[in-house]
Amino acid sequence: MTSPSWLVAYNALSSIAWFSVLVLATSYPEAQPQFFQDTQAYVRLVQTFAIVEVYNSIVGNVRSPVFTTAVQVASRLLVVWGVFYVLPNSPANAHWAYITLCLSWSITEIIRYGYYALNIVTEGNPPKFLTWLRYNTFLVLYPTGVGSEVTILFKSLNEAESVVGAWYKYLFIVILATYIPGFYMLFSYMLKQRGKTMKKLGPKKEN
Repeated sequence: MTSPSWLVAYNALSSIAWFSVLVLATSYPEAQPQFFQDTQAYVRLVQTFAIVEVYNSIVGNVRSPVFTTAVQVASRLLVVWGVFYVLPNSPANAHWAYITLCLSWSITEIIRYGYYALNIVTEGNPPKFLTWLRYNTFLVLYPTGVGSEVTILFKSLNEAESVVGAWYKYLFIVILATYIPGFYMLFSYMLKQRGKTMKKLGPKKEN
């Protein structure tokens, strides 16, 4: 297993990187599509770094389930590489969904990575407010993030066919169909984790 100090550094750097994405998304002076053109390469780089999470899960550095971790990372990589990189002129990239995507992803990851880093540093006792944010903000941010991903893929269907081929369009359609059971599975899992954590955060009963 990897040393805790490396995991702390990875999570802290990831949180900082996503904070910079949030700053871009909330203060960038240029509107769409210029915002996409100027920031997509950086967003792609930051998101691709999440491949390390899958590795950590596989080798046992973290207790996150390998399958759910891989699915979440793969869906995002499809967007940043399969659309942003392969289809840079897709109308989806100039859509408001790119902005909501950056906002949803960045806020989620700032909290999540920050929580992971402090959880290690404090030996399992991170600040309660951060724990609350970690297990409650997903109720809004996960649907908005997934909704943004779906919008981007859907609006890229024609571009996928014209630039790459019909098979690429149908690949997107198949993947879009998997979002329905995938959303239910992952959201249900997070709800269960939230329930367990919120019980621990509640006031302790006196005997």
